[in-house]
Amino acid sequence: MLRKIRLTAAVLFFSLITLLFLDFTGTLHGWFGWMAKIQFLPAVLALNVGIVVGLVIFTLVFGRIYCSVICPLGVFQDIISCFSGKVKKNRFRYSPAVSWLRYSLLVLFVAVLVAGVVPLAALLAPYSSYGRIVAHLFAPFYQWGNNLLAYFAERMDSYAFYSVDIWMKGISPFAVAAVTFAVLFVLAWRGGRTYCNTVCPVGTVLGFLSRYSYFKLVIDTSKCNGCGLCARNCKSSCINPKAHEIDYSRCVACMDCIDKCRQGAIRYLPGRMLQKKQPAVAHATASEAEKVDQSRRGFLTVSALLTAGALLKAQEKKVDGGLAAIIDKKVPDRATRLVPAGASGIGHFAQHCTACQLCVSACPNQVLRPSSDLKHLMQPEMSYERGYCRPECVKCAEVCPAGAIRPITTVDKSSIQIGHAVWIAQNCVVKTDGVSCGNCARHCPTGAIQMVPQDAEDASSLQIPVVNTERCIGCGACENLCPARPFSAIYVEGHEAHRVI
Repeated sequence: MLRKIRLTAAVLFFSLITLLFLDFTGTLHGWFGWMAKIQFLPAVLALNVGIVVGLVIFTLVFGRIYCSVICPLGVFQDIISCFSGKVKKNRFRYSPAVSWLRYSLLVLFVAVLVAGVVPLAALLAPYSSYGRIVAHLFAPFYQWGNNLLAYFAERMDSYAFYSVDIWMKGISPFAVAAVTFAVLFVLAWRGGRTYCNTVCPVGTVLGFLSRYSYFKLVIDTSKCNGCGLCARNCKSSCINPKAHEIDYSRCVACMDCIDKCRQGAIRYLPGRMLQKKQPAVAHATASEAEKVDQSRRGFLTVSALLTAGALLKAQEKKVDGGLAAIIDKKVPDRATRLVPAGASGIGHFAQHCTACQLCVSACPNQVLRPSSDLKHLMQPEMSYERGYCRPECVKCAEVCPAGAIRPITTVDKSSIQIGHAVWIAQNCVVKTDGVSCGNCARHCPTGAIQMVPQDAEDASSLQIPVVNTERCIGCGACENLCPARPFSAIYVEGHEAHRVI
């Protein structure tokens, strides 16, 4: 019964979190966006003390259920392991914990966070890793399926579905997602929860706490016949059938062992009952106690540090009205990158963003994309080749679980300056082709661009744009709608720190 409850909850969490990354309409975030915000690392970076304390208490009471129910990467590994189990049954066996590697990676993870190199730490973060896999590998297939439904619906005069553009958001993030998927697939196929219990820093922290959890899986030695079936079906390889011991730091409370035990010798009970029933199990040799003390000291050291630091384009539109070829726009060479309005500035955004790609998936204007810059690898940045940041849209601020993009209103956004427009005379069609344009001024939502005669002494001469940098908010409408190719004649230069105008 416990296993069925755990599986039902895990499937529900996994499905809805996956749909958060796949849903390009933005309708699910209003209902289930909280599922992303209760993930461990985003809650820590968002300084959401309530959620962090809640997860700690939850683990101290029930054990590492977070890893087997709430964490999408953990459930994803279980799914892979389940398919592997269809090929080869009873394939696991007990193996000692590789504590030195677990705590070394945790120390490295914390050190990187303290140093402010969050993109590097995000490579090990479970929630962010799964988000990148879904956003870059699964989303194109989901969108192709949607476009196929839209194609047939349109021919039946139905508009229940609409077609969306499918485009690769970056080669580097795609490569990172593909490598992460391959590594996780191999580890889960062969060893079940190897990643969770050896590499994952969140798993290491929660594993330490779960040693002291109130409820634990208990082996009743009076009923156990030593068949070892529980150990051969334990994805965490944490059950020692010979010693009748369970490594609670690695146990994710999946309840598979309860379901497999034919003698009913394993139960989920308060830990004090384990001590009353089996005092011998709690007995440890001096060397084992010393190892526990060492790992405990290592964790406390890391905790102190942490506290101190507190695919392919589909259906490209190549013609304009069937007459003229359209050349794709190229990204301008910005001296300062652009980040969303709620980010407050580049510094705050870089320190809090986990590069989970949720805002990239939710952006309806195709403005956000993962950065290929090593310093900000995979963290979203703004670029206006496919659209511009509409003042009435605050979707990225609504979905960000880590506090990298703070919640703002549409009124706030219209007054936040994330950058300013810069006119490049040699690219402007007024200069190159001698024709009248004014596209940038017509579409500027703040009226920051005015057209003036290029010849001050001739009022009838062709007009060129002049940017009022005090009114420009950096939305990119001018850059996106500029007809000049391949580089726009007007582009947005980012600001290190955003300001209200």
